Amino acid sequence: MKAELQKNIVETFKELNEIISSFSEEELNTVPFKGSWTPGQVVQHIILGNSGYPELFSGNTKKTIRKYDEHIKELEAIFLNFNTKMDAPDFLKPEIKNYTKNSLTLSLLKIESDLLNASENFDLTLTCLDFNVPGFENFTVCEWINFALVHTQRHTNQLHKINHYITTL
Repeated sequence: MKAELQKNIVETFKELNEIISSFSEEELNTVPFKGSWTPGQVVQHIILGNSGYPELFSGNTKKTIRKYDEHIKELEAIFLNFNTKMDAPDFLKPEIKNYTKNSLTLSLLKIESDLLNASENFDLTLTCLDFNVPGFENFTVCEWINFALVHTQRHTNQLHKINHYITTL
């Protein structure tokens, strides 16, 4: 379980870092089309959505009385369906400003490290009680890590589409 999860973390962040590196600093802060975030804002949204997991996992938890990975397939079905448009809650909307690749990349490295450390050092089967996603019951540590991964994968796909749009103009 842990080895597969850690492999998924590494692969997810490797692909994200590869697409980020393909943007120039200027492209990183360019609105590709009306109503879109810049690539930098997309990455900042990923950072906002994937930060704070060690604190969540160290908070209030309880023994899980269901399958510890029960919601993973549902999360994959929702977040990896690239035909559905989602709106971010206000607290996950990135600031409109110029972002730098270095700053974003450093934040992502910390998140990847936090997720790898959590997957190694926390009981993945415990249910976290301090925060939940509306419409779901509380997630286990394992489900939260997978939430971070499918969320990242969704926006990595978005960055690929933005890159394609920018480079084919």
